Amino acid sequence: MNAPIVVGIDGSRAACPALDWAADDAARRGLPLRVVHVREPWKAEHALSTSTDEECTTVRCDRMLAGAAERARALAPETPISTALITGAVLERLKDESERAETLVVAVPGPVALGLAGHTGCPLVVVRTFVRGGGGEVVAGYDGSPCADLALEYALTQATARHATLRVLHGDRYPIMTPHPVGYGPLPVDETPELRLRLDAWRERHPGARLTDSVVRDHPVPALARASRTAELVVVGSRGIGGLTGLVLGSVSHGVLHRAHCPVAVIGMTSACIH
Repeated sequence: MNAPIVVGIDGSRAACPALDWAADDAARRGLPLRVVHVREPWKAEHALSTSTDEECTTVRCDRMLAGAAERARALAPETPISTALITGAVLERLKDESERAETLVVAVPGPVALGLAGHTGCPLVVVRTFVRGGGGEVVAGYDGSPCADLALEYALTQATARHATLRVLHGDRYPIMTPHPVGYGPLPVDETPELRLRLDAWRERHPGARLTDSVVRDHPVPALARASRTAELVVVGSRGIGGLTGLVLGSVSHGVLHRAHCPVAVIGMTSACIH
């Protein structure tokens, strides 16, 4: 059986775009959808109230999940949809879910999203807003690192499912200098030819993909943030070239999560992009 798209919800309005994106993605890719809510164990079952009509926490959570499933079915009527109420610490339970998921989807960037990014066993998609589309553009940030290659693989999967163009964007943060003779200044190295050779290899492996590339003389974060204004999805690796050892989430992926105007997929080295 195919691994599901898993979406974590908390009952807030902010979770609705994440639920909608997950249902839409599951329908596009022919995958099941699993809607989960993590109930923290220290939350009381009954409120401190004298009212006997007060719903207990379990009943409220079950009702919330049922409503979420109904909303998802309206968007993806042919998609198998299941729900789960899980008890535990939110980050740990969602990390566990990611080990059996094709993609894990959560809402706006915050402590949960930042705590998960780079730590999940599958691609993580963080959804601030969602407008149902298709045939547009998926943007992948690319610097030639192993994480960037994984991100590009996932971006190709998404672009194919959306009948979209994949735009591969490389931003020059600062010039890389070559060694130079005495008396002469350093010479900037143009990385463009090597990057385009790498992308030509991707085109050969995926001849049906609509893949374009662009190199911008700008830091990757503002470049990707600008591209996100018209993109359906931005895909980045959790760490790129030059990341400090021990840091799971790099500065680029962290910055894009906070500044993007569309959903962002973060792919880590432990992410299984293709199930």
